[in-house]
Amino acid sequence: QVQLVESGGGSVQAGGSLRLSCAAYGYAYLSNCMGWFRQAPGKEREGVAAIDSDGSSTYADSVKGRFTISKDNAKNTLYLQMNSLKPEDTGMYYCAADQVAWLLLPEYHYWGQGTQVTVSS
Repeated sequence: QVQLVESGGGSVQAGGSLRLSCAAYGYAYLSNCMGWFRQAPGKEREGVAAIDSDGSSTYADSVKGRFTISKDNAKNTLYLQMNSLKPEDTGMYYCAADQVAWLLLPEYHYWGQGTQVTVSS
């Protein structure tokens, strides 16, 4: 049974930072692509960052230079460090995983339940 569990969301003021975590259970973590997505109310889910099996990362233009995706293979955990947060970063953030390197496309097979991030101005 594959399970992805996100944590670390919360409410911060603009300019602040948060670090999201995604713990992967029952999953061949090392050989796959993982990503972070977000969805604001009334908007489509969008890819934020992704990291593939060799550690190469991809970012949405809107977060480049502010967000960093990383993974700890020993802990089977994916992270998203978010700095210089803006109100437009507000949304539900989801972790995703798949054998296929979907990168920022929302076609992943496995999804977590999400963690809410709220940035106030």
